[in-house]
Amino acid sequence: MENFTPVSGFFGGLLIGIASVLLLWAAGRIAGISGIVGGLLARPSGDTPWRVAFIAGLLIGGALYMAATGRPFAVELQAGWPMMIVAGLLVGFGTRMGGGCTSGHGVCGIGRLSTRSIVATVTFMAVAVATVFVVRHLLGS
Repeated sequence: MENFTPVSGFFGGLLIGIASVLLLWAAGRIAGISGIVGGLLARPSGDTPWRVAFIAGLLIGGALYMAATGRPFAVELQAGWPMMIVAGLLVGFGTRMGGGCTSGHGVCGIGRLSTRSIVATVTFMAVAVATVFVVRHLLGS
């Protein structure tokens, strides 16, 4: 297994969990990225500042990583741009159809014991496993 980093994964997951609990307790909001961005783009309202701060924090976190390590995150695309665009559109469609994204359902919804989020997350995972099986074993990519 390549790039298996359980310690950094544990602490990263712990920080994500703490941040989502703090957002829920402090503001009564769910830390689902699609909902945060969608709310930011959809309607001008009084909740714009916290949404902007949340998205800015994501970007600043990446910038701090680059400043601390002297390099950006190592990302190697495994597919061409046309496939990436189609995949992004499918993810966006699935997010709308599922009433939220994996971060909202998986991190926040399961933490609140939401039946809808548990079903959505199980569905996300099952489709991901099936997709990997089809792409790697049936299509041979």
